[in-house]
Amino acid sequence: MIITRSPLRITLGGGGTDLPSYYREHEGFLVAAAIDRYVYITLHQTFVPELIVKYSQLERVAAASELRHPLLRECFTKVGLDGRYLELTSMADIPAGTGLGSSGSFSTATLEALYAWQHVVVPVGELAREACSIEIERLGDPVGKQDPYVAAFGGLRSYRFRSDETVEVEPLRLASATLYDLEDNLLLFFTGYSRTATTILRDQDERSQCLEPAMLDNLHFVKQIGLDSRAALEAGNLARFAELLDVQWEWKRRRSAATSNPAIDGWYELGRRHGALGGKLVGAGGGGFLMFLTEDRARLRHAMTAAGLPEVRFRFDFEGTKVVSL
Repeated sequence: MIITRSPLRITLGGGGTDLPSYYREHEGFLVAAAIDRYVYITLHQTFVPELIVKYSQLERVAAASELRHPLLRECFTKVGLDGRYLELTSMADIPAGTGLGSSGSFSTATLEALYAWQHVVVPVGELAREACSIEIERLGDPVGKQDPYVAAFGGLRSYRFRSDETVEVEPLRLASATLYDLEDNLLLFFTGYSRTATTILRDQDERSQCLEPAMLDNLHFVKQIGLDSRAALEAGNLARFAELLDVQWEWKRRRSAATSNPAIDGWYELGRRHGALGGKLVGAGGGGFLMFLTEDRARLRHAMTAAGLPEVRFRFDFEGTKVVSL
C-alpha cells in the first residue's frame, strides 16, 4: 500500500495575486506557510478489473476516464494510468471548503501516489506545475497557483508568479526566535462555514480580465502587502506583520461583498478586542477559518471559544508533499 500526504496552508500576505488573470499581466507575489494538517491518499492493488475510489462518495468504474470526480480523473490521465485493479482512498484532517487550500493538497498528494505506484520520482516543482495545469488549464477552474506550490514545497516561503508561467520559490529567512513566536501566536478558529471559493474567485478573475481599475488597484496594493509582510517577518517585526494582516483583511473585504458577512465581521472585532494584534479570514472568503496573531493566547482562546468558534491548533510543516508509506 502507498500512502502520501500533502499539507494544507495559510496565506500570510499577498493572497489573490496568484490568479492567471492577474499574474500574466502584472506578476504576483505572496507569502504562505504549510501547516501540519494534511490531505492523505492511499493506493493499493485489488483483485477486480475495475477502479475503486473513495472520497466523500464511492465510485467503481471500468477505467479512470469514467470517473465523475474531475481532479481524480485528470490526475490518472496525466500519469497515464487507467486505474484497473486499483483502489484509491482520500482522507483529510480538515474538511474541504474551509480556505486552507485543500484542492491543491488533494491534487499533489494524488499525483505523488500515482507516480510512486509507477516508481517514478517527480521533482517538487514539477509536481506543483502539473497540479496547477490540471486545475487551471485542463479543468478551467478560476483558481490560483499557490495551493499546489505551498503543498508541494512545504515550509514558510515566498512565491513570485511570473508572467511567463514560471514560479520563483524562496524560503523566508527567519530567525529561530521569530519562527517560534510566529508559530506559537498564530491561532486559527473555525467559523462554522464551509463554502466553495469558486464564485468569489470567478468574480475576481473576470474583473481582472476586464482590467477593472478598482480590482487591479486592490491587487496591486495587496501584492505590496505581501512584499512588506516578508520584510517584516524577516526583520523579526511581528507587530508590523500583524498590522499588515489587519490592513490586508480590510482590502480583501473590498474586493467582494461575499468575502465576509455580519457574523464574521463580529467575530473579527471580538478577536481584536481580546488580544489579537491583527488577522484575516484565510482563503477567498465567505467562511472557513479566522486567523489571528495575538499577544495574549489565553484571552483570545477564551473569547473565541465562548463565541462558539473552535480552535484548530497547528505547527508548521517543513516537508511538503511526501510518500509516508510504500
